Amino acid sequence: MPRFAAGRGGFNLPRINAFIKETCMQANQAYLISKPSNIFYLSGYKGEGYLLSLAERSYIITDSRYEEQAQLEAPDCETVCIRTGVSHFDLAKDIILSHHITAVYVEADGLTMREHDALRALLPDDVSISAMDGQPERMRQIKDEGEIRLIETACHVSCLAFEHIIGYIKAGMTEKQVQLELDYYMYRNGADKLAFDTIIASGAHGSLPHAVPGDNVIKNGDMVTMDFGAKVGGYCADMTRTVAVGKPSDEMKAVYDTVLQAHLMAEQALCAGASCPAVDSIARDYIDEAGYKGRFGHGLGHSLGVDIHEEPRLSPASRAVLRSGMLMTVEPGIYLPGIGGVRIEDTCLVTENGYRSLIGVQKELLVL
Repeated sequence: MPRFAAGRGGFNLPRINAFIKETCMQANQAYLISKPSNIFYLSGYKGEGYLLSLAERSYIITDSRYEEQAQLEAPDCETVCIRTGVSHFDLAKDIILSHHITAVYVEADGLTMREHDALRALLPDDVSISAMDGQPERMRQIKDEGEIRLIETACHVSCLAFEHIIGYIKAGMTEKQVQLELDYYMYRNGADKLAFDTIIASGAHGSLPHAVPGDNVIKNGDMVTMDFGAKVGGYCADMTRTVAVGKPSDEMKAVYDTVLQAHLMAEQALCAGASCPAVDSIARDYIDEAGYKGRFGHGLGHSLGVDIHEEPRLSPASRAVLRSGMLMTVEPGIYLPGIGGVRIEDTCLVTENGYRSLIGVQKELLVL
């Protein structure tokens, strides 16, 4: 099987300049980015450290282990390294004071209290520290062409893995055996990493939406749910398929048919301008009316990209509206404790007039 190469060439960089415009950054302001996914998105740098963005210049603050990597991956930023007795925040303080910064914005969900207190102790009282308002995450909601290509490749690798695993699964295998084969296949065929820990749930174990693969032995007649995805060039894929190993029970066949119909109806509702809770309700209402009320407990889907879970969400609690260029999962499920479960999931690109699924493998029930 071919491997798929991906690198910085897929990026529309420098995004750091777009971030400066997005935040209307002033000469007296600085933004300290600590979340690895946002550092990577804005600069291309994948190592450890911090990104300190100023209106006129941005810095990667790291250590000597990552100095060359930072220079290669984030050439639009200046790399500075800690040394004995000089911490990351010591360097940040020196940069902040040398540029006469009076307002520093940090990620409230990325900086620990200990880090905040350390930074506060180093800066003079007339330099304020405030929480930024999720600007990097807002930028990340709409994917550019390079990002879409990487996610398409990650989805393609994942689909290849599915086509392989359906010829591998047999009664008598454990969930863990299936997981290891699926993961190894993705790595062999283009994945840089896994997008998340692979879920394999067989039989009654399938009632757990985030089941951890274990020593459960797959039996003849079991439904097996597989939720997995490759990560390529820093971008995630996400897909779920449920298959039957041998003839399933009539009850589980009815569950499968209900989930499939809910999935198809919800996907058809995807388009720019669609309300996220309205799309969720299409699948949820159908499942409820089919007699499975309360057995679909999670949201219908989520965005993904650098992280496997991004905003917006297809959820009853969401207030978001879909826009062209968003990537969304559609993953309804039914979970029956002590009996089993079914989930079907695609990763979809939202367009002006509809959607395009990036998952190109069969959805109708496969009986292996």
